[in-house]
Amino acid sequence: MIGRRRRMTKKSSLLPILLQQSRRRVIWSGWKLVIILSMGLCVFALFRLHLSSPPETLLSRRRSFSREVVFSGPPKIAFLFLVRRGLPLDFLWGSFFENADTGNFSIYVHSEPGFEFDESTTRSRFFYGRQLKNSIQVIWGESSMIEAERLLLDAALEDPANQRFVLLSDSCVPLYNFSYIYSYLMASPRSFVDSFLDVKEGRYHPKMSPVIPKDKWRKGSQWIALIRSHAEVIVDDVVILPVFKKLCKRRPPLDASKGKLNIKLQKQHNCIPDEHYVQTLLSMSEREGELERRTVTYTVWNQSATKMENKGWHPKTFSYANASPQKIKEIKGINHIDYETEYRTEWCRTNSTFVPCFLFARKFSRGAAMRLLSDGVAGPFDASSILARSAPD
Repeated sequence: MIGRRRRMTKKSSLLPILLQQSRRRVIWSGWKLVIILSMGLCVFALFRLHLSSPPETLLSRRRSFSREVVFSGPPKIAFLFLVRRGLPLDFLWGSFFENADTGNFSIYVHSEPGFEFDESTTRSRFFYGRQLKNSIQVIWGESSMIEAERLLLDAALEDPANQRFVLLSDSCVPLYNFSYIYSYLMASPRSFVDSFLDVKEGRYHPKMSPVIPKDKWRKGSQWIALIRSHAEVIVDDVVILPVFKKLCKRRPPLDASKGKLNIKLQKQHNCIPDEHYVQTLLSMSEREGELERRTVTYTVWNQSATKMENKGWHPKTFSYANASPQKIKEIKGINHIDYETEYRTEWCRTNSTFVPCFLFARKFSRGAAMRLLSDGVAGPFDASSILARSAPD
């Protein structure tokens, strides 16, 4: 009996210790389970986020990563031509590039889908095969215009040697030879982007907020000259572009056949995407301090009106008669631009050095471009060498 009591006493004294150890094991097991479940939930959430991310977002990240290569060698200017079909002034640009080092430039052309630049469609060998294979149908005043611009920039960014990116239309002409334009653009660490406050036309749509705040809304010419980092910002954007597609649309033009329906149509919100997208995007990206807030492409604007049209500004086309050496000299002599909405005068500079404002001009007819060739604006050229050749279909 005494021995049994001793054993019972001994067992009873060990019981609290065993219970305490058991509780610790249970508590530790519980914490391990909580940690494992938390980690599992985090992994699941990240996986869901990855799946729900827009494919374009993931693609843009890969593109940005793929461009992070060390570049060595002479930097190039990427000339990005946004054209309807062919390039009517190819003979002028051919002369321009003929007098340049081929290692200092690249050419990319966005034309209508299926159009190819070859011996039958262009006078200049520099444009052979330079069209994008993934081009889209572009409609003026719609977001397809800025999508085409992004396609050009995206293609040009694949070459790490491209350090400057100039967007040009099919009616643009160079006002100087290649050497001058190359030195001008390469000397500046900034992009040339016409950008100012839009306080008169009311193109900002209130529903753009909060994605695009009104104080970041900008307007300007679509003809831009960019440094590489700004080109990457534009191509990698997946936030601002969807808002533009949805809310920045051109109001339908007046149509006499629609009669009173025009009154209703003209009440629709009016927004021209290509005059706002790049400017607003760079403003929202806090890049305005890295810009020369002006374009390097000259345009003359004429105001016209008809019975069925509201007054509007339209670019004037230069003909042979008004593309005289004196007129070209006047354009080259412009050294500042006034921005009335901001009470700002932009004195034209590159790398703190005062320079003429414009390197290119539009809209030029074939006759006007021929006169520039004859006057040697783009460089030495014998105009008679192309007069005998018929224009491509």
